[in-house]
Amino acid sequence: MMWPDTRLLDLFGIELPIVQAPMANACGVDMAVAVAEAGGLGSFPCAALSDEKIGAGVAEIRSRTGKPINLNFFCHEPAPADAEREAAWLKRLAPYYAELGAEMPKVPLKASIVPFTAATCAVVEELRPTVVSFHFGLPDAALVARVKKAGCKVISSATTLREARWLAERGVDAIIAQGAEAGGHRGMFLETEIATQIGTLALVQQIVGAVSVPVIAAGGIGDGRSIAAAFVLGAAGVQIGTAYLCCPEATISPLHWAALAEPGRETVITNVLSGRPARGILTRLVREQGPINTAIPAYPLATPALAPLRAKAEAKGSGDFSLLWSGQGGVPVSGLGAKELTRKLAEEALSRLKSLA
Repeated sequence: MMWPDTRLLDLFGIELPIVQAPMANACGVDMAVAVAEAGGLGSFPCAALSDEKIGAGVAEIRSRTGKPINLNFFCHEPAPADAEREAAWLKRLAPYYAELGAEMPKVPLKASIVPFTAATCAVVEELRPTVVSFHFGLPDAALVARVKKAGCKVISSATTLREARWLAERGVDAIIAQGAEAGGHRGMFLETEIATQIGTLALVQQIVGAVSVPVIAAGGIGDGRSIAAAFVLGAAGVQIGTAYLCCPEATISPLHWAALAEPGRETVITNVLSGRPARGILTRLVREQGPINTAIPAYPLATPALAPLRAKAEAKGSGDFSLLWSGQGGVPVSGLGAKELTRKLAEEALSRLKSLA
């Protein structure tokens, strides 16, 4: 049986309509290569990398596979300087620092995640990946034009119908419909209220009916049934993140892996870990300071405020202050490699779709 919608396969030159979510600090070269070799779209997260490391990573990927890959970047507005707000947040965290004997960072806090720049765009123009994806909207129109002129397909995430229409009007080649179930950072950029976020299946239906470009369903998708459901509702592909985190190619900590494997894991959308809404496993810090706290420093400065606490706690075997990103879908903890998991999910989905035909 063929896939009911092959537009994404044709657009990216891939065999399977499965996009590996580009999870910064949770995966890298090995994951991108494995998914690409399986026939899906492997993604290399670049938001936390220097331009030199991006080039080196892509060189290694291309030494191991000739299949299409996606390079992912963030395009958030840089955090404005606000020493008073940062100091107030650190003061709020002081009891935790005293408890763990950690050294508190100094104000101003230093961002480790930087938005897409003209210099990085030049690197992309040189590397010419098949796909470039953006999170938190799109960068300046001139930079997007440069990326497209280099021959790259451009995709980005929408969390509402309004965001999807905005992206379509600006010429993206496909739209990721990121439902509320998705793990990690919400891609919201026009919306500022977390209450605007809706579930994946409802969002896919809305966006498919409003845009002409292929729609990629993301959020709560981790097995053949959910992939099939997305196609039934009009998606041309799916983006999968959390399901890949238990593959050996993931770079998450043993604490994160153990938390994902917990049958009754609770997840929540919170801003206290980074400064922007993101879905992760409920931890002590999130419970005591959130899940949403308006006193938090602007993204991404909440993360360095927590880094010493996280290091001290993790050294003691605790994830109380860790960034344990996770979606709401089930997690296959079978130990399958990403290549095998990709093919298994595709086979399961096609079998489900065949039974519905």
